[in-house]
Amino acid sequence: MALGLPNVTIMSHLHYSPDAPLARRGAGRLHKGSRLHKGPRLAVAAIAASSALLLGACSSDSDSGSGDSGSEESTASVDEQLMADAVATYAEGVHASYEASLASARSMDAAVDAFVADPTEENLEAAKQAWLTARDDYGPTEAFRFYGGPIDDEETGTEGLINAWPLDEAYIDYVEGDATSGIVNDPEGYPTIDAAVLVEANEAGGETNISTGWHAIEFLLWGQDLSTDGPGQRPVEDYTTAENADRRAAYLTTASDLLIEHLSELVDAWAPDVEDNYRAEFEALPPEEAMTMIITGVGELSRGELAGERMNVAYSERSQEDEHSCFSDNTTADIVANAKGIQMVLDATYPGVSDGTSVIDVVASVDPDLAEALGSEVAASVAAVEAIPAPFDAHLVDGVSDDDPGRASVLAGIEALEAQTDTIVAAADAIGVTVNVT
Repeated sequence: MALGLPNVTIMSHLHYSPDAPLARRGAGRLHKGSRLHKGPRLAVAAIAASSALLLGACSSDSDSGSGDSGSEESTASVDEQLMADAVATYAEGVHASYEASLASARSMDAAVDAFVADPTEENLEAAKQAWLTARDDYGPTEAFRFYGGPIDDEETGTEGLINAWPLDEAYIDYVEGDATSGIVNDPEGYPTIDAAVLVEANEAGGETNISTGWHAIEFLLWGQDLSTDGPGQRPVEDYTTAENADRRAAYLTTASDLLIEHLSELVDAWAPDVEDNYRAEFEALPPEEAMTMIITGVGELSRGELAGERMNVAYSERSQEDEHSCFSDNTTADIVANAKGIQMVLDATYPGVSDGTSVIDVVASVDPDLAEALGSEVAASVAAVEAIPAPFDAHLVDGVSDDDPGRASVLAGIEALEAQTDTIVAAADAIGVTVNVT
């Protein structure tokens, strides 16, 4: 355990299938992650192994039954209706957030179609800008992961088709030094480029063989990023006079259409007033169980995924390939959006949701000082990552001192996210909820 925090374990989870009832699962939930998208895996084990900076705040599966640290004696009673209200607000907010993401993704899809129909420099820039706008709306939704919900269910989750990374560019299209690489330039191996082909190709033969999602679209718009002071510079001729321009255009539009399809599935899974979707089962859970999942999501994103996989790995390895949106140089914005997603869940500031009960409201009902500390730390972490200068890869270059202001700001962001995770876990314990985060 880290910093004297209570021993914590996940109590139970939901298993989502769009065609079958939900079934509760026990401790040690397997789910898919975004980085390297290794398929079904224990998130705790994979993330902890990848980053020595991370501090465990959980017991293993083998001792999960002995994780009781006496919380019943030390935790004040929480009003069950208040917690149920917070769960209902969360469900409403998840749906609203995915709707916002889908709306801007549809705008991006329209811009992509307009570019392919008339491939000019102006239309290429418009498609890029639409991608950046849509990406800002998607980023906060990553706080809804890490508990086996619709996005990362071990069997049916679409996270690996939406946001998997790092991505091997040569799997999709040409790269520096290899003008004939990739699916685009392999008409013999891939005579047709359509949705079924791209879904089947995703991760086929290797973890970084990513063929769909945000980053495939990003690469097809920007191309490789070969500099440290700007994004990729794919020429518009790739879609006009270059070899396989028609196949490249088909790939781009198909990948964009698939993203719309997969985001639509998430909107449907969380839609209100649907008798047999995920949201209906989620809201029918005991409030403590649903709250366990909510806090697990933000806690795991905070330290294991964001501070660890997305920031510390790139920071420690000084690796441009390990930054999240390397082709567009959008990594700093990605980080900010993820951090704001954590804040959004904890204080219930969802898009289009004017009022409701927040997680912090529930914590404040038993420990106002802890609730205030949590709110302050989360605001501080958002401010810390907002202070990281773009582009992110400028802080990864060999020879840049750790004392350099930009590089120091990355470390400050990592440390702020790690610190708030300890408080997230403490807040969960205060309301009688047990969580498992790295």
